[in-house]
Amino acid sequence: MEQMNIVVVGHVDHGKSTLIGRLLADTHSLPNGKIEQIREKCRIESKTFEYAFLLDALKDEQDQGITITSTRCFFKSNFRDYMIIDAPGHIEFLKNMISGASRAEAALLVIDANEGIQENSRRHGYMLSMLGIKQVVVCVNKMDLIRYNRTIFESIKEKYSKFLKDIAINVENFIPVSALNGENIVENSKNLDWFDGMSVLEALDSFKKENSLDRTEFRMPVQDVYKFTNLDSKRIIAGRIESGTISAGEDVIFLPSYKKSKIKTIEGFGLGVKEISAGFSIGVTLSEQIYIKRGEIMCKESDLLPCVGSIFNANIFWMGDAPLVIGKDYVLRLVAEKTPVRVIKIFRILDASSLESKKKDIVEKYEIAECTLETQFPIAFDLIGNIQTTGRFVIVDGYDIAGGGIITETIEDNQSKLREQVFLREKKWDHSVISFSERALVYGQVPKLVLVTGISGLDKRNIAKRLERVLFEQGRKPYFLGIGNLLRGLDADIEKEKREEHIRRLGEVSHILIDAGLIVIATASDLNDEELRLLQTITFREEMIIISLGKNVINEELVDLTLDENDGIETNVERILILLRFKKIIFNP
Repeated sequence: MEQMNIVVVGHVDHGKSTLIGRLLADTHSLPNGKIEQIREKCRIESKTFEYAFLLDALKDEQDQGITITSTRCFFKSNFRDYMIIDAPGHIEFLKNMISGASRAEAALLVIDANEGIQENSRRHGYMLSMLGIKQVVVCVNKMDLIRYNRTIFESIKEKYSKFLKDIAINVENFIPVSALNGENIVENSKNLDWFDGMSVLEALDSFKKENSLDRTEFRMPVQDVYKFTNLDSKRIIAGRIESGTISAGEDVIFLPSYKKSKIKTIEGFGLGVKEISAGFSIGVTLSEQIYIKRGEIMCKESDLLPCVGSIFNANIFWMGDAPLVIGKDYVLRLVAEKTPVRVIKIFRILDASSLESKKKDIVEKYEIAECTLETQFPIAFDLIGNIQTTGRFVIVDGYDIAGGGIITETIEDNQSKLREQVFLREKKWDHSVISFSERALVYGQVPKLVLVTGISGLDKRNIAKRLERVLFEQGRKPYFLGIGNLLRGLDADIEKEKREEHIRRLGEVSHILIDAGLIVIATASDLNDEELRLLQTITFREEMIIISLGKNVINEELVDLTLDENDGIETNVERILILLRFKKIIFNP
């Protein structure tokens, strides 16, 4: 039978764990003697037996009576198999709740009939909406405490339905239950004879299974690239397939680098298959060896491709102790990608409990912001309405995950048109019969653009030319690309003031020389962040080593090595060589 993943959420002490315990017990999904074992333990410890104890995995959960981690358990109906995720209700464990709910297809949201709708009841509803979970059943629990009062139930239903409708969740089933007494969990209750709707189990069985991820566009974020021995040229690209299906022989493209190849083999312990689909962690080898890095997304060339950009609109739920502020540097993680990010605009802030809108310049703990983000480098992503896994992200502040969000809209940045040109260039690129890895092994180097930058007047040119000489004498294949040569030759047809076009042509010439397997050494004075991004778009960030001579005039996070102009040419060249060896750009073949 098919399996469906259900998350159970709600305010602390509203009875989520008890409801799940009842589902397990009343569907006979527990091991033989499990209930008797828990009853005997409660008798020895002089405790009243509770069905919630079936799920208490941690000792401090039993001591405090709250769920701290997301507990997973399984049960069956006559219709399908279920994996139930019991998510924390306490506000301090909201991160755990989001983590637990991220893989769910539907949700049970529990509200205590006696306490009514609480702050976290609304927060959790909004989190489900942000995570794209649209199938929700609301269980109004502890009806026995209000003597099965229909009026109270209807009042909760009316108020909470309106709230959920405002966040685009339409709930078909509000069910009055008493998890403690097992009423309306699996079978209907005589105490609730005024209610003619479904039981919880019937409502779960009424959920529609999402379209299989196998049938959507193929996405495999690259987790790592493995090469096991120096004698074996085979490189295995490893990752988890988040959606779609891939077969040996299919053409693939990696984003945001736009590099292309063809799947040669699918690798995995005991797999031995030529086709594989979503949910599997695999490795693949390529027919044409290309240099790619962790964080890129492998896609099928024939599919609708993800967006690539550095600016996008997003909804962010902030959980950090320090507020989210405009202009501060954070780290964005989207599947395997990790890149610096900052907020450049906040449109509005929502109170997750009341949905009241505010205009502020900071986002405080437990607030939701609609804002614009800018990453330092272009990344590949999907909009949340298309593919959820590659449309969700987290934001790291220091060492803590401080926020989570979804991407709602992509925005053109200054390099958008240039990226389109690069995409077309890579799509039509006529590759040499000599592969990337063949050249690298023979030359003993990974081709790169080594760019020496800094303010005008500093001696960048002699450092670059001395580096070329040392590499050449080591038997490498370096080439000094003099900017003056370009200005007097390839760029002679354009005005000197058109700096952006000069930089574009420098990037395109470097790209050709890198494709030939060379280490290209160039200099550029007074380069700013925007110009550097332009150059990186053409030649790709991972194919560049950025050396700054003197005080950094570009963002220091973009710089691989900073040199002191007072150290002398030989000392600075040696420092560059140490970096190249450390990054394994030069090696002994």
